[in-house]
Amino acid sequence: MPYYIPQSRFISLIERKVCMAEIAVLRLGHRLPRDERITTHVFLTARAFGASRGFYSGQTDSSLEKSISSISENWGGKFPVAHEPSPMKLIRKMKKEGWKVAHLTMYGLPLPEVQPQLASAKKLLVIVGGEKVPPEIYEAAGFNVAVGSQPHSEVAALALLLDRALQGKELERAFDSNFGGKVKLEPSAKGKKIRGR
Repeated sequence: MPYYIPQSRFISLIERKVCMAEIAVLRLGHRLPRDERITTHVFLTARAFGASRGFYSGQTDSSLEKSISSISENWGGKFPVAHEPSPMKLIRKMKKEGWKVAHLTMYGLPLPEVQPQLASAKKLLVIVGGEKVPPEIYEAAGFNVAVGSQPHSEVAALALLLDRALQGKELERAFDSNFGGKVKLEPSAKGKKIRGR
């Protein structure tokens, strides 16, 4: 029996253009080999949950950049990742260009308190910290945001912040062949349905 997508779902996921804020993610203090996996997951989450590009400071990692580029090539869309030797310079530049800056930290204000301001941002830079975050990052951020105020994964915090900032719209985007993807999953109650492999 051929796979059937209800017309309403087909329109909402494929044909409708979802208007969202422009979001970039800055990962601080990337260290090799210790942070290879976590930084990769930060950018995979950023891409899947509505961000359009990523920056990272710390050690240069060409394999990280190639890995994210390969994911985008296979699964659709564009998500460029670039090394940034001076994160404060980048933050100042983006603030001058009208970007709001949100720094994820367990010491910040609770996410529900700042959600309205994040959701109203047209351009949002989200900073994901590393081992030691310099005090100037806390000062430069327009919002120091806590997701739960308990120790947990920065990847989980990023996903929740993006979902709240975009009010769930990021889940309506389609990474299909229209966005250059070679691989596509089809929703399935049981089993796996993958096209393009």
